[in-house]
Amino acid sequence: MTLWTAAEIAAATGGRVEGDFAATGVSFDSREVEPGHLFVAMKGEATDGHRFVAGAYEKGAAGALVSQPVDGPAVLVADTTHALDDLARASRQRTSARIIGITGSVGKTGTKEALADALARGLRGPVHRSIKSYNNHTGVPLSLARMPAETAFGVFEIGMNHAGELAVLTRLVRPHVAIVTAIAPAHSEFFASEAAIADAKGEIFQGLEPGGTAIIPHDSPHRDRLIAAAEPYAGRIWTFGRDKAADIHAIDAIEVESGGTFVTACLPVADVSFTIAQAGAHWVSNALAVMAAVAAVDGDLASAGLALADMAGLAGRGERREVALEGGTATIVDESYNANPASMAATIATLGAMPAKRRIVVLGEMRELGAGSADFHAGLAAPILAANVDRALLVGEGMAPLGRALEGRIELAHLPDAAAAIDMLGGTLAPGDAVLVKGSNVVGLSRVVAALATDKS
Repeated sequence: MTLWTAAEIAAATGGRVEGDFAATGVSFDSREVEPGHLFVAMKGEATDGHRFVAGAYEKGAAGALVSQPVDGPAVLVADTTHALDDLARASRQRTSARIIGITGSVGKTGTKEALADALARGLRGPVHRSIKSYNNHTGVPLSLARMPAETAFGVFEIGMNHAGELAVLTRLVRPHVAIVTAIAPAHSEFFASEAAIADAKGEIFQGLEPGGTAIIPHDSPHRDRLIAAAEPYAGRIWTFGRDKAADIHAIDAIEVESGGTFVTACLPVADVSFTIAQAGAHWVSNALAVMAAVAAVDGDLASAGLALADMAGLAGRGERREVALEGGTATIVDESYNANPASMAATIATLGAMPAKRRIVVLGEMRELGAGSADFHAGLAAPILAANVDRALLVGEGMAPLGRALEGRIELAHLPDAAAAIDMLGGTLAPGDAVLVKGSNVVGLSRVVAALATDKS
């Protein structure tokens, strides 16, 4: 199915068609190009995408969006970065979809995936979502440009690490519903306080369509700050949380044998009972935000509940893998994609609730925490001890304060990199072990998961 014709791309971007074509998808990473795609040759600080145009054609790209002549069908523009933004605006303009934007310090991607699944389960039309964590100044316009015109619901993750960034992106997305999942000290290197982080996340409301809905975490200490940020732009403000004063709240939340939670939730439109497949109190919060958004776009709440019950963990964000060993299995909890103090504490608590003969954490340092980094790392000692962790492998120089806080209290090793963690843990995994692997993405702990999650029986 055609996503964009060359003429439509040229009309959206002010470009000139150099050889007609029709595209079925859009990519700006030549490694992700599939037959029929439009390849956008972006110029960055490290490289120039025009170097990869020929390779994109070889992989089957239907055409390219370029700022210099190339040997193949293309649309020629003055600046490909600006042109991608223009294509995103055109995509948003041509659709009648109900659009949901999601931001927050933690829980963005999981909530985005759960919400997209919940809307799709309702069978009320095609659902488009951001893939991976494409949530920045290039990922958001790419995700918009990939949205088919006939989409019924669009779910977009919007991120930032500096003030002002989210305000620009939300005006591209123009959501009918804007969600803030939670506020935590992520990217605090770039902010004077957690309140400043809340202000930056609150920029998402500036892009709301007239009469749109703002969905805000009631239990956050920054709730009132977020409400104040939403009031000039939102037609309706809903809060969600465990507190009974929240507009959307959990009447009951009962852990079930499978590790998930059975929730009875009160919403402005109805009370709904459902099971969340994912473990942890943070997933109760995520699910309440999902249900609030489904209600806000008049989606099917019963189908949304079924989707939450079926949702599997995401690679790097809670996926559980059973590793066959001689005499039994071990469980790997893959949280390797990213980390900040709030998400670390939440997932460590989830590990503590798991039945296991031995609980092990492989934790990578948390980046972009600024002057408070040492205290944030040392502060993980309390949740680790509360979770009855038996062994901790700490990876990276930034983990030194946590190592000092735990020294003499549990079995401990401080390691320089992911390879050392693989070497230390690989031969000692035993049946009944539960292993949590989590750290900032740049630490590379996904390699630990890949090495451990191999049949060793």
